[in-house]
Amino acid sequence: MSFDPESLVYDDRGLIPCIAQQEGTGEVLMMAWMNAESVAKTLETRRVTYWSRSRKSFWIKGETSGHTQELVDLRLDCDRDCLLAVVRQTGAACHTNRRSCFYTSVSSGNEIELMKPMAD
Repeated sequence: MSFDPESLVYDDRGLIPCIAQQEGTGEVLMMAWMNAESVAKTLETRRVTYWSRSRKSFWIKGETSGHTQELVDLRLDCDRDCLLAVVRQTGAACHTNRRSCFYTSVSSGNEIELMKPMAD
């Protein structure tokens, strides 16, 4: 069965959340938004392409930082309203230069930093 990005369930802005997960380890790296065109571009190029809500434009992960995401597999959830991109991450996934955007834990009402920025 062929896949059509238009078959996904997008929100009222035409966006769908996409979680990036490291191949092999299952580490959750980040969440960003895609639209039908960025899903199609990602599948075509195998370079993960997101939609920037603030810039209202496409951004290919690592285009300026060099911290790229190579698509290994794109998975759909059961409701077709969320994506999981299994990737080969090079460098930091987070704009704060951390491996993962999920570097803060809430424990007993306190925020705890789980990782420092990566060394350049």
